[in-house]
Amino acid sequence: MVTPRLETLCEALAQVLKAHKLKMVTAESCTGGLIAASCTQLSGSSVWFERGFVTYSNAAKSESLGVSSSLIETQGAVSEEVAKAMALGALAHSPAHVSVAVTGIAGPTGGSAAKPVGTVWLAWAWRDSQQATHCEAVLQQFKGSRAEVRYATAELALAQLTELVEKRFSLTK
Repeated sequence: MVTPRLETLCEALAQVLKAHKLKMVTAESCTGGLIAASCTQLSGSSVWFERGFVTYSNAAKSESLGVSSSLIETQGAVSEEVAKAMALGALAHSPAHVSVAVTGIAGPTGGSAAKPVGTVWLAWAWRDSQQATHCEAVLQQFKGSRAEVRYATAELALAQLTELVEKRFSLTK
């Protein structure tokens, strides 16, 4: 279910993507497609939403996005390195200009002392005007139920992608 907050965030993102004639792609693990579903809930989203990858398993991250299985083994699926590899892999496997990737532990099981429930890595990647790729990532520790962690992740992913597009692509206009 798309919440009013997610809808508002998607509308804002749609505006900036359309203004810059950009398309986005998602690479989702712990949100299970919530970000893509929220975006495509809007009529006309095909103008700015290119595709979404739901790569819940480690094998899917490798097979669909090209994330190295050795990277997943050494760093863990919930890590900065894997989040960035997912974001860059989504760009590499689509014609989109910007991507968002999320990987985390929504709970209530699956956490550890090092990576407790609510640990989420988010990454955003983009191609500049010379087609060079760039990537940023951030670690978040969300509180709440499984649903609350997933929705908070989607909200942050969309809000930060909107900011990134406004910041990175306004410089090139």
